Amino acid sequence: MNITLPADQEHWLETRIARGEFQSAEDAVRQLIAERMIVDDTDLAWARPLVDEARAAVARGETSTLEEAIADIDEVLRSSKA
Repeated sequence: MNITLPADQEHWLETRIARGEFQSAEDAVRQLIAERMIVDDTDLAWARPLVDEARAAVARGETSTLEEAIADIDEVLRSSKA
């Protein structure tokens, strides 16, 4: 099989091969396809109710600023260490 990539994708791939992230273009293609197959085969139906609830909360105006969210996360982390 022969694959032709756009210049930007070819450069991206060549850079990662040079860094040692992949041994070859073939190695990269095999790995990236395998990863995509896992994502495609993963059943995320369990997340649908959580996403729906989050969207409903946003629609109700129940949102936090980034700073508030970071403070909440920091508090959870502090209390879990105690």
